[in-house]
Amino acid sequence: MAKTLALRSLRAYIDYTLDKRATLTALFRGVVDACDADPYLLRAAKYHGEQVERKCPVCKKLELVELRYTFGDQLGQFSGRIKSPQELTAMESEFGEFSVYVVEVCRGCSWNHLCSTFILGDGTTRKPPRKVRTLEDE
Repeated sequence: MAKTLALRSLRAYIDYTLDKRATLTALFRGVVDACDADPYLLRAAKYHGEQVERKCPVCKKLELVELRYTFGDQLGQFSGRIKSPQELTAMESEFGEFSVYVVEVCRGCSWNHLCSTFILGDGTTRKPPRKVRTLEDE
């Protein structure tokens, strides 16, 4: 992760570094095209991405950012949203269990790759938050 977080409830951590290496090897051999980020992912990276200290492994520019997507039944309508490290720390005690997917995206060359996944939460089962009604629902 970009900055080391003090996440007390972090568990089931999976690091995809070996998969990233294999993808980069295939990319440099011309077997795959991995610089194909979806326009929505690029837009999310532009407005919500957190800058990281490392360079893009493809174009070598310092335009690499990380996004942290959160998913879980207990998140209700808020599942699938991007959260900052500070928000994840707060969510640890607010929800029983949810998954976090860390994706790196280069805003320069459209490289994107799943970096890691993990589970957070205090383990207490809760109901999802009430759905907030909007004008679109009516």
